[in-house]
Amino acid sequence: MTRKPLSKLSFAALMLATPVAISPILTEPAHAWRIVYDPSNYAQNVIQAARALEQINNQITSLQNEAQELINQARNLASLPTSSLQQLQQSVQRTQALLSEAQNIAFDVGDVDRAFQTTYGDTPISASDQDLIASARERWRNTLSGLRDALRVQAGVVGNIDRTQAEMSALVEASQGAVGALQATQAGNQLLALQAQQLADLTAVVAANGRADALSAAEQTAAAEQGREQRRRFLTPGAGYQPGNARMFPNGN
Repeated sequence: MTRKPLSKLSFAALMLATPVAISPILTEPAHAWRIVYDPSNYAQNVIQAARALEQINNQITSLQNEAQELINQARNLASLPTSSLQQLQQSVQRTQALLSEAQNIAFDVGDVDRAFQTTYGDTPISASDQDLIASARERWRNTLSGLRDALRVQAGVVGNIDRTQAEMSALVEASQGAVGALQATQAGNQLLALQAQQLADLTAVVAANGRADALSAAEQTAAAEQGREQRRRFLTPGAGYQPGNARMFPNGN
């Protein structure tokens, strides 16, 4: 069977009829594109997001704690900027210098032994009056020197008080402002060193005063011994009076 070709009129009618046929497809209702909402799925997503946020917050808190721990460690390892070691050493050296300048009988065991074997020992019977006088004068000089040295040591220790007070104030202030354990420990150690320096000054004063008192007592003891020897010599009978020739007028008149 042979198909006949479409005429122009038939083709036009076909084109006019086509939109009517496909119009139901292009004009589909809007309710066909609905979004489905699942409450349980939404709740799970919210919970997962909250848990993730909580983990992030925990990590941030952990990092902050670690950073603060590092800061505290750095503070604990920080060294104290204040040091009184040089000043304390200078104070001790000044006191030692005063003790080393002790005259005549110094703070030396050998000097003490030699002095008590000679100057403060028993008075020799064969010693002349001039020897006795010289020995007594030497003992007096030793006692005077001991008193002088004691006063000089006392003056030096008193001079250290102002410097000690200044160092103590600086150390206490540094201790109160310590940022870590190391600084607090170092401040405490320096305060102990300051106390040790004060004890050294006190020991020096006691030693100087004791030396002066000992020399004074030794002088009195030696003087008593020498006095007995001189009294013995005075009371010992001598040769007596021996008459001799005397001329009132040397020219014989």
